[in-house]
Amino acid sequence: RKDSFPRTILSGNSSNKSVSTSKIVVASGKVLIPGGESDGLSPSSDSVLSTEVETEYLQETSETVEDENVAETVETTKTEVAEADSSFEGATGNISSSTEEVATGVESMSEAVVEEKPRGIPPSGDGQRIYQLDPMLEGHRTHLQYRYSRYREMRSLIDQHEGGLDAFSRGYEKMGFTRSAEGITYREWAPGAYSASLVGDFNNWNPNADVMTRNEYGMWEIFLPNNADGSPPISHGSRVKIRMDTPTGMKDSIPAWIKYSVQYPSEIPYTAIYYDPPEDEKYVFQHPQPKKPKSLRIYESHVGMSSPEPKINTYASFRDDVLPRIKKLGYNAVQIMAIQEHSYYASFGYHVTNFFAPSSRFGTPEDLKSLIDRAHELGILVLMDIVHSHSSNNTLDGLNGFDGTDTHYFHSGARGYHWMWDSRLFNYGSWEVLRFLLSNARWWLEEYKFDGFRFDGVTSMMYTHHGLQVTFTGNYNEYFGFATDVDAVVYLMLVNDMIQGLYPEAVSIGEDVSGMPTFCIPVQDGGVGFDYRLHMAIADKWIELLKQPDEAWKMGDIVHTLINRRWLEKCVAYAESHDQALVGDKTIAFWLMDKDMYDFMALDRPSTPRIDRGIALHKMIRLITMGLGGEGYLNFMGNEFGHPEWIDFPRSEQFLPDGKFVPGNNNSYDKCRRRFDLGDADYLRYHGMQEFDQAMQHLEEKYGFMTSPHQYVSRKDEGDKMIVFERGDLVFVFNFHWSNSYFDYHVGCLKPGKYKVVLDSDDPLFGGFSRIDHTAEFFTIDGHYDNRPHSFSLYAPSRTAVVYA
Repeated sequence: RKDSFPRTILSGNSSNKSVSTSKIVVASGKVLIPGGESDGLSPSSDSVLSTEVETEYLQETSETVEDENVAETVETTKTEVAEADSSFEGATGNISSSTEEVATGVESMSEAVVEEKPRGIPPSGDGQRIYQLDPMLEGHRTHLQYRYSRYREMRSLIDQHEGGLDAFSRGYEKMGFTRSAEGITYREWAPGAYSASLVGDFNNWNPNADVMTRNEYGMWEIFLPNNADGSPPISHGSRVKIRMDTPTGMKDSIPAWIKYSVQYPSEIPYTAIYYDPPEDEKYVFQHPQPKKPKSLRIYESHVGMSSPEPKINTYASFRDDVLPRIKKLGYNAVQIMAIQEHSYYASFGYHVTNFFAPSSRFGTPEDLKSLIDRAHELGILVLMDIVHSHSSNNTLDGLNGFDGTDTHYFHSGARGYHWMWDSRLFNYGSWEVLRFLLSNARWWLEEYKFDGFRFDGVTSMMYTHHGLQVTFTGNYNEYFGFATDVDAVVYLMLVNDMIQGLYPEAVSIGEDVSGMPTFCIPVQDGGVGFDYRLHMAIADKWIELLKQPDEAWKMGDIVHTLINRRWLEKCVAYAESHDQALVGDKTIAFWLMDKDMYDFMALDRPSTPRIDRGIALHKMIRLITMGLGGEGYLNFMGNEFGHPEWIDFPRSEQFLPDGKFVPGNNNSYDKCRRRFDLGDADYLRYHGMQEFDQAMQHLEEKYGFMTSPHQYVSRKDEGDKMIVFERGDLVFVFNFHWSNSYFDYHVGCLKPGKYKVVLDSDDPLFGGFSRIDHTAEFFTIDGHYDNRPHSFSLYAPSRTAVVYA
C-alpha cells in the first residue's frame, strides 16, 4: 500500500531471518518453567530487523500511514547516550518490521523539586517553532501564518478593548447576576430583543416592574437596590427569568449566565434559580489542588448513573462511595461527564442548556464543590468534560433562539446546525461568544476548582464539515484549507492560553479524531495548545478486530495503531469509549463474551471457551493499550471489570416529527446505573478482571512507564502472534495466540541483569490459569537479539500478557 507521505528510514538494510528459537506447546495445560539457553539468537521467520544507527539527538523524519479511522503522523526521535536511563531512543521501520522504537518527547520520569509555576497570560510569541518540529508544515505556511495572525489580532483587540485576556475571561463578574454592597446588577446580551425585563418571585413576575435598558451593543442591564432593611432585592433560591419581546414573539428565558437551574416536579421546562447562599452556607475548600501528574490515569465517570441502585445518584454519594473506589483502583484523575446543566438526561450531558450551572439532578453547587474537595484530599485530579463544540437546540431552557433570532450565539442556517447531533453550532468569530465561552471555562476552574478539561467534539469545531462523511487520510491538505474553521481554532488557542497561563497545573485534553498537526504544541510555538489528544483510533481498531476471528489479527497492525501518534504531542489512550456502553452498541466485554456473561460468570459454575477467551483478551487489550497507546490512559467506569449490559437512559415512548414511533423503556433506571457490586463480588469472574485493572494502574504508578522516554517494540511476530516491547524499565510480553504456548522463548531487552515477573494476566487472582511461576528469576545473556543488546528466555502461555522488571 502506498503511504500518504514518504519517509526517510535512518537505518541499515533489513534482513530476513529464518531460524526459529521457540519450542511450541500446543494447547498445553501444563505449567512449564522457563529455563535453559535457546538454540540460537535469531528472531522468528516472520520478523524483519532494522539496524540501529547511533547518533546523538538526531530527529528522524516521519511516516504517515493510512488508517481506516484516523491517520496521525508518527514522528520519532533518535538519541543514543551512554546511560540507558536518560537516553531518548528511536529506531523506526515500516509496519512489518520487528524493531520499532518511539521516543515520545515526554520528559524523564526522574523526580525533581517542582516549583510553583507563575500565573499570567503568556505573550503571544511568533508561532514559528512548528516548522522546525514538523518540516512538512512548510507547504502550508500561508494558512498557518494566517491562523496565527488571526490569533495575534484577537489577542491585541482583547488587550485594547477589554484590558487583556485575564479580564476578558472574567465575564461572570459583569454578566448575569452580580451583587455589590448596594444591590444586584443583572446584564444580558440579547441584541435581537426589542424590550426586556427581569421577572421572578421577587416582583411577583410583573413584567412592568423591572424594565431593562439597552446599550448600542445589544447589552441589556438593570440595577436593583437593596431592600430598605439592607437585604438583597432577590432572595437566594428564588426563581427568576428574563422576559423579552423578540422577533418571534414574547418569551420568558433562563438567563444565559445563570449559575443554577432546576426542573420542578410535574414541570417540563427548567426554571432559573438566583443562587447566592449566605456566607455560612457556602462551601469552603479545605484541601489544595494536586499538582499535574506526569502520568494521567483517568477514570471517566457520570455522577447520575454511578449508583448500583436504579436511580439518579448524587454528588454526595459519588463523593462518599465512588471516589474511594477510584483511589483504591489506582487512578489519579477522575473525568466527570454531564456537569453542565442539560435538560435532556439521555443526552449523556452533551446537549447543554445552561453552561454556567452544574446539573441540579445530582445536588447543589455546594455539593459539587464538596465532591471536588474530597477528590483533592485523596490526591485525585478532577477533570470536567466540557462542551463548547455545540449547544442544545432547546429553545425553552437553552441558548437557542434566546433573543428571538437564529444568529445570536450561533451561525445562521445550515452552518449553525449539526444535523447528526441535532444541536446548534457556535459562531466563534463573535466577540460576545468568545467572552461567554472563555469565561465559562474559567468559571469552572475558578469557582469549583476543577483541575482541567476534556474538550468535547473538537473535530466538529475545527472544520466546517465537522468531520461528518469525511475520511482523514493524513494528507495535510485536509487540515489546512477552506474547510478549516479558523475562528474555532483561534478560540481553542485563546482558551488554552488562558488555561495554561492562569492555571499552570490544569490539564487540557482535546477530543480530535482528525489528527490535526500542531494540536498539542504550545500556542506560542504556533500550535493549538492542548496538553493531550485523545487517541481515538485505538478504540475503533479494537472494534474492527473483535469482529474478526483471532487468526486474522495482525500484530503489526495492532502495534502501528497504538504508536501512531505525533512526536512531542501527548496522547490519552483508551481501549473503548463511553459511547460503546450505550444501548445499541457493545463494550469490549460484550463483544468478547456476549450472552455467556449472563450465565457463566459465577466461579461455582463451569466456565465456557467464550468466557475464558473473553476474560483473557479483555485483560490483554487493556494492558497493551496502556503500555503502548500514549502518555495517559482512560477507562469509563465499570469497564474495568467488564460491566455487563448496556446503558439505557430512562425514556418514554414518543413519535418523531417524521411520524416514526420510538418505543420507550417505561422510564426505567434499571439499565442506567453501574453494578459495582459485580466487580466487588469475589465469587464472580468480574472480580478477577477488576483486580487486574487495579494491578495495572498500580504498576504504572510504581514504574511510570507511560511517560518514560524509552519505548522500543522489538518483536511483532505474525506467525507466533507475539508482541514484545520495552517501556521504561519494563519488558512487556504478549502472546495473542489462541492455542500455542511457547517454552524457552527468547525476548530481547536493553538492560542486562536479573528480571522478575511484576504483572501476570494469567494469575489466578485475575481469573487466569496460573501457568507462570512468579518465583522464577530470569537472567540475561549478552549478544544482540531482535536488535537488542541482551536477551532472556521465558515461558509464554497462550493468551497471556506478562510484564518483567
